Amino acid sequence: MTIAITGATGQLGRLVVAGLKKKGVSDVIGLARSADKAKDLGIPVRIADYDKPETLAPALAGVNTLLLISGSEFGKRAAQHKAIVTAAKKAGVQKIVYTSILHADTSPIDLAAEHRASEAEIKASGIPYTFLRNGWYTENYTGSIGGALNAGAFIGSAGNGTLSLAARRDYADAAVAVLTTPGHDGKVYELGGDAAVSLADFAAAISAASNKRIPYNDLPQAEYAKILGSFGLPTFLAEAIAGWDTQAAKGALRDDGKQLSKLIGRPTTPMAETVAEAVRAQLQQ
Repeated sequence: MTIAITGATGQLGRLVVAGLKKKGVSDVIGLARSADKAKDLGIPVRIADYDKPETLAPALAGVNTLLLISGSEFGKRAAQHKAIVTAAKKAGVQKIVYTSILHADTSPIDLAAEHRASEAEIKASGIPYTFLRNGWYTENYTGSIGGALNAGAFIGSAGNGTLSLAARRDYADAAVAVLTTPGHDGKVYELGGDAAVSLADFAAAISAASNKRIPYNDLPQAEYAKILGSFGLPTFLAEAIAGWDTQAAKGALRDDGKQLSKLIGRPTTPMAETVAEAVRAQLQQ
């Protein structure tokens, strides 16, 4: 059974490749836009560019299962995913595993619209599928730890809302489990960390790991977006990130079903553990 992975050179894709290797799965193909970036993957790589549909069907020739890791280009993903699903059908792919977003069918988060469209496209293709509706990665926030240590506070707009954060490696292990075990066709998994945490909890974890007092400073959405923009983020992205926090305050990124830990056969990585790793990395710089 040949498994192909889109976005194989990305952070999640690399973890999935490593996880499959650890399981002894040898028939794995990476799909990437750049062969140079994929040289260190240790698996065969085929060039597949969402924006060049003519590259997609040839890249999927002989593939049984496609892990479609959602693209990273906001506003373009629905069309890009449609192109590869169309190519997968043409190439005779027998199963698609798609990384979606938590509660894609009901989520108020703006990102969910593209995921809903992609899920619908996959269903319409008639190809057997599994949807991995990934919640927020703890790493979505660890990138702000350096700034928090420098400024003396961790900022956001999530209020007292709680999020079911899990480490990227947890979501990668879930993908590996679905790719290597039977019984997942037609399943939709709502994936999130075992323990829901607030951004105040996140700030407390930074404080504990750094031996510094780093409080959580909750800001109005517009103010938070403005500060993110001052860090050099494009306006649309700064406003989107602040908006995600506001939706998180209302519970949009929480799920208590613990389907992730059930899939991977172990507890999800505690938020504080991922934060401590990130703090150590910052302090070593």
